[in-house]
Amino acid sequence: MGTESSDFRLLEECLQYQFLNPDLLRRALTHKSYCYERLEEETGHYESLEFLGDAILGFVVSDLIFRHIPRSTEGQLSKIKAHLVSARNLIQFADKLQLGHFLRLSHGEEKTGGRTKKALLVDAFEAIIAAIYLDGGIEAARGFIERQFGSALRELGSQSFTSPDHKSSLQERLHQLGQPEPVYTVAHESGPDHRKHFIVQAMSGTDVLAQGEGRTKKEAQQNAAAAALKELDARPKHHWRAKNE
Repeated sequence: MGTESSDFRLLEECLQYQFLNPDLLRRALTHKSYCYERLEEETGHYESLEFLGDAILGFVVSDLIFRHIPRSTEGQLSKIKAHLVSARNLIQFADKLQLGHFLRLSHGEEKTGGRTKKALLVDAFEAIIAAIYLDGGIEAARGFIERQFGSALRELGSQSFTSPDHKSSLQERLHQLGQPEPVYTVAHESGPDHRKHFIVQAMSGTDVLAQGEGRTKKEAQQNAAAAALKELDARPKHHWRAKNE
């Protein structure tokens, strides 16, 4: 317990927030598998906190981008928000905070690489937002979010801040190579209804180009397309000549 308390104090320094109720932070870092393995503890896990944190994050980010670029259209604001709160973006913040080190996992989850699983790290990041909100109120949560998103928010003054359309780029690239149009298939789906996690494969004919992850099928498809474009760049030109002969 002493080591855990020391770890949590270290995390609080990274968060730049000290909890009045440390149990909230402990719960935000607890995966449900940990609870199943230690029924005698009454800590609770982060699943409901993650649900609340997701809502708080969406509200605060919407408010921040509206204030930074008030003349943008609804469509532009929606694209910016979708990018900022995407799992692909949030995982960067979770990694910077080294949340994987602090997660409370079952032995089984630990052995299967739970500390590096993107879905778990993103969920824990959002659970921490909820924990800060419950401990210190909306201004404390807002301050934390602003600190994490600072550099991204400063970039919002640029004329165009939209998520790239990797799917369109992949379709155009495959057409240039004389290959079948991309098709996206869901390889795996997990998580509760309010927070699904999808793994999608990008295929051209029978060729699996790459796969991507996301909270929605659309996000996973875009990430798969982005990975597929990198894969195509890495393939030698004679690879396509051989396929077309």
